Amino acid sequence: MASSQTAPARWVDGKRYLWLLGALTITLPLHAATLALLTGWHIFWWFGPIFVFGIIPVLDYAIGDDPSNPPEEVAPVLERERYYRRIVYLATFIEYVSFFGAVWIVGTHVLAWYDYLGFALSLGSATGASINTAHELGHKTDHFERWLAKVTLAPVAYGHFFVEHNRGHHVRVATPPDPASARYGESFWAFLPRTVFGSIASAWRLEKERLTRSDHSPWSWRNEVLHAWAMTVVLWGAMIVLFGKVVIPFLLIQAIYGASLLEVVNYLEHYGLGRKQLPNGKYERCRPEHSWNSNRVVTNLFLYQLQRHADHHANPTRSFQALRHFEGAPQLPSGYATMIMVAYVPPLWFRVMNPRVVAHYRGNMEHSNIKPAIRERVLAEFSGAVTS
Repeated sequence: MASSQTAPARWVDGKRYLWLLGALTITLPLHAATLALLTGWHIFWWFGPIFVFGIIPVLDYAIGDDPSNPPEEVAPVLERERYYRRIVYLATFIEYVSFFGAVWIVGTHVLAWYDYLGFALSLGSATGASINTAHELGHKTDHFERWLAKVTLAPVAYGHFFVEHNRGHHVRVATPPDPASARYGESFWAFLPRTVFGSIASAWRLEKERLTRSDHSPWSWRNEVLHAWAMTVVLWGAMIVLFGKVVIPFLLIQAIYGASLLEVVNYLEHYGLGRKQLPNGKYERCRPEHSWNSNRVVTNLFLYQLQRHADHHANPTRSFQALRHFEGAPQLPSGYATMIMVAYVPPLWFRVMNPRVVAHYRGNMEHSNIKPAIRERVLAEFSGAVTS
């Protein structure tokens, strides 16, 4: 006899096919070249930055937020669906199509310097976005996906990120020793060299320690950092052999710009947030309140929900489609694309974000990650404010 109870409605991922938009940003250089060559309009060589910083913020504002989460009982099913993993594989394939296409155009067309520069930034927008693809792959336990993460990082020449992010940043996040966690009162332009050189040094140190424990030299084929860097050398070397020296500045510009996009995102993800140091010298476990979040729909679609950063740090292997919004996590006033532009102007950034850090700690800044040069002054200032 049929049950009289109504079966619960089956949850459906309303964004299932919209996640394919994550690969759209990676096609930006192809769109830039196509539009520029068809119309003759020089502005289209700059289509990458225009799309990222012009179109995405407008769409973010127009479409708004979505704080909804998939039901917990559905999460394991989402994790097992191969469809979502194939989307990320597709993004890596498209990155290489865009990369080869862009370098071919530079090697076979004579571009004015301003077109050359704009096109390099358009490619950098794509390879920079691809670092997020590598980020998604690098957190998996599957050997193929971890290898694919290094392949994805090769065009942008940032292979050490594979080691440093997983074994460095996720261990030290929101603490003073972490080069990828920005400090209260630290501008992006001061943070940039600190995180770039600090991350490279950390990645090398982590690999050296790992290999030393196995009685191996860091200067061996077992070194994951050298693996990733070698991929870039081979890839870039092939491009230079095929298309000549004219592509060398192009490769360098797109890589520097792409890497800077990663680092400005790092800057805003943990700005001023700190984990409490325990009496034994270790730090408390990373919780949702140690990451800035945003539920802007459009940017989350393009970046595989990277903006749901609190859940990512709590559950690093959780796939993008299952990441959750936490009410207790501090929220950015807008999506990453908008906040990047704010971060480029330090006085504006401090005006927007410093009060939010203070509000997050309810005026007690003791556990905030503060720039060392101003820490005592900030603590004294807010200690007086709290006391009064």
